Amino acid sequence: MDLAVALTALAVIVPVELPDKTFIATLVLATRFRPPLVWLGVGLAFGVQTAIAVTLGGLIGQSLPRAPVSAVVAVLFTVGAVLLWRSAARAEAEEAEVEQEFGAKVATSRATGVKAVATSFVVLFLAEWGDLSQLFTAGLAARTGDPVSVFAGAWTALLLVSGAGALLGRLLLARLRLATVRRIGASVCAVLAVLAALQAAGVELPV
Repeated sequence: MDLAVALTALAVIVPVELPDKTFIATLVLATRFRPPLVWLGVGLAFGVQTAIAVTLGGLIGQSLPRAPVSAVVAVLFTVGAVLLWRSAARAEAEEAEVEQEFGAKVATSRATGVKAVATSFVVLFLAEWGDLSQLFTAGLAARTGDPVSVFAGAWTALLLVSGAGALLGRLLLARLRLATVRRIGASVCAVLAVLAALQAAGVELPV
């Protein structure tokens, strides 16, 4: 496993997911069920989704020439940077909307044990398909050609974010401005877009 690739994936996913609905959904679930059970269910869901993303990204990276893949990844990160930056102003309003949405989904749930884990798994598994973190994970796997390292970094990032949501959600929301976190995520994506564009142009990069 390449530690640099894993750390790159970690650095990308954390600022993208922290102000995302993943964090809020986990926070809401943790108000209905025991937080460790929520974290387990959410973590398993993210593990499956991350495995699928890096598998698809790895297959794309192996089957297509490197330059076109890097060019597509550069466009992907550029679009992500723009979306994150433009949505930063509405971050707090969206947080309230997402909290209400997921609160309604589990309003009557009071499950324990395996049922709480399964409910958390299903809620996050169905809600998180096709979001930026999955696309970025697949893009990193395609660009680096190292799906194992990308999986390790991306899944660790998702476990950190979901763990923070389950255990420290309210405290973090009181101290963090989600708009600022989104702008940080946009900046990280912009840097990766430049790196991918350089790679597409034939410049050799360490990661």
